[in-house]
Amino acid sequence: MEKYDHEYGADQIQVLEGLEAVRKRPGMYIGSVSVRGLHHLVYEIVDNAVDEALAGYCKNIHVTIEPGNIICVEDDGRGIPVDIHPKTKISAAETVYTVLHAGGKFGGDSGYKVSGGLHGVGSSVVNALSKWVEVTIQRDGGIFEMSFERGKTVKSLTKIGESDKTGTKVRFLADDTIFETLEYEFQVLENRFREMAFLTKGLRIVIEDLREETPKKSDFCFEGGLISFVEYLNKNKEKLHKTPIYIEKQGEVPVEIAIQYTSSYSENIYTFVNNINTIEGGTHLEGFKRALTKVFNDYARNHNILKEKDSNLQGEDIREGITAVVSVKVKEPQFEGQTKTKLGNSEVTGVVQSMVNEALSTFLEENPTVAKAILEKCVSACRAREAARKARELVRRKSALETTTLPGKLADCSSKVAEECEVYIVEGDSAGGSAKQGRDRKFQAILPLWGKMLNVEKARVDKIYGNDKLNPVIVAVGAGIGADFDITKIRYGKVIIMADADVDGAHIRTLLLTFFFRYMRPLIENGNVYLAQPPLYKLSKKGMKDIYCYTDEDMEKSLKEIGRDGVTIQRYKGLGEMNPEQLWETTMNPETRILVKVTMDDAIKADEIFTILMGDEIAPRRQFIEENAKYVKNLDI
Repeated sequence: MEKYDHEYGADQIQVLEGLEAVRKRPGMYIGSVSVRGLHHLVYEIVDNAVDEALAGYCKNIHVTIEPGNIICVEDDGRGIPVDIHPKTKISAAETVYTVLHAGGKFGGDSGYKVSGGLHGVGSSVVNALSKWVEVTIQRDGGIFEMSFERGKTVKSLTKIGESDKTGTKVRFLADDTIFETLEYEFQVLENRFREMAFLTKGLRIVIEDLREETPKKSDFCFEGGLISFVEYLNKNKEKLHKTPIYIEKQGEVPVEIAIQYTSSYSENIYTFVNNINTIEGGTHLEGFKRALTKVFNDYARNHNILKEKDSNLQGEDIREGITAVVSVKVKEPQFEGQTKTKLGNSEVTGVVQSMVNEALSTFLEENPTVAKAILEKCVSACRAREAARKARELVRRKSALETTTLPGKLADCSSKVAEECEVYIVEGDSAGGSAKQGRDRKFQAILPLWGKMLNVEKARVDKIYGNDKLNPVIVAVGAGIGADFDITKIRYGKVIIMADADVDGAHIRTLLLTFFFRYMRPLIENGNVYLAQPPLYKLSKKGMKDIYCYTDEDMEKSLKEIGRDGVTIQRYKGLGEMNPEQLWETTMNPETRILVKVTMDDAIKADEIFTILMGDEIAPRRQFIEENAKYVKNLDI
């Protein structure tokens, strides 16, 4: 990687303001004090090392989760500057860790050409929110150490030895008086660092977890960069062309893009700015989409694939089955807020659009076989979209003619305030009947489903409208599907899937979750989807109120408390075995029920799981089952 040849010393560390409010309001700086905020601490330190890699000075990053949930991040970059800062009169390294908005990432004369840590709060915020932090720096021929407790300096920067190496090592323990938990999730960190390695060609990131007897370790380094990323994303999908299309251009705004089409019906475009995942897109995504639509329509016209009488292909037709990663490097990116989820730099739209127009047009002309395969899929998607439009209008016309627009089997609630309403999607008519009788009619609606449901992973949107299993769900939720979905129109604040605790019930849940993920994703992202947890056991004993247990562990604990003598244990096979009162008390009463909120922290991982479980490829599904079978606790044969 080309080095950014610029001075990086104390003069480049610019101080903007103090560190006072971080411990009082940590959510302002890391989003939350939940496990998500805890992981954010690790990302902030690793981001600093990745910025060194982007500048061309760091090749290796090693992250270790030590026993006791201590984090250690070590890199072989230049090392944090150790000379005295002209403004703070303390070392630049100590300044970075004790002063908010102090870092080498501000302004045109900074130590970095591009940087992910835009706001410069990383090191100081981690310091403020940690019980202790230890920093070891190798630079300028020496080894230097400093340490802190809850943001306060305990040991100022001190030289402890000589070294001809460079780099920074940071060890810290998050503050348990601030965070809800200190338990890091290895897989969450692993996914994030794999992504970082894909985005920084040739950078090696190793993560180790030493907390258990058998350590875990992942080692990521991808010389293929974004090509490797797209190949990873599509590893379980049928590809329309073997090698991803790769576009790269250096300049004021370096752009790198990899594209590959698959036979699936979903669209997966991931965008990054300075290695930050911009999950809400922004101007770089806008430029990419515009160019994609124009280039394919122009090619289709020029090669007579689209006739004069044909309408242009729409963007959604051209993006069906696409997997793409768009990565741009922007010197002074403008994000919407500290969460950095949407890029706002208007000049980036034109840069990306112009580059994709030129490079993709050339590629299609030089690769007519690939162009033909992709455009055949686009034209097919166009026809399906038109069929879906007609089916949608038919559903609307039919609804308008009926006395009610709601499905016949839906037992609606009396309240019309979405925030306080919830709908139970219940497997089977008998369970649906019990739920209708046991519910609180004011705020709880019941929608029974029966029979085999459509697997949307293998069907286009035109097959969904009018489907007798899914259409009632679409109409009941009331917000449309796909590109038409409008989260503001949902009729219920909670959409609760209630299925039996057996294999068939798990299948129903997976089919519904696949549908929500592919066609109502904002419903999951907004936290509106839940899974009901019906009990597995009922313990009965003469003279004692029945006890309901939701897990084997619950049952064992209860049996120890009440004794096993005279206890009758009933194992529930299905929701239909419970009468309305029991169903209300165990599964529907807000005071006593257990609901699991469905979240989607990692869209890439979620897409992979749904593809494996519900897609056409058998081998990945078999492998997934073999690897995860050991975690199954309740399996009805």
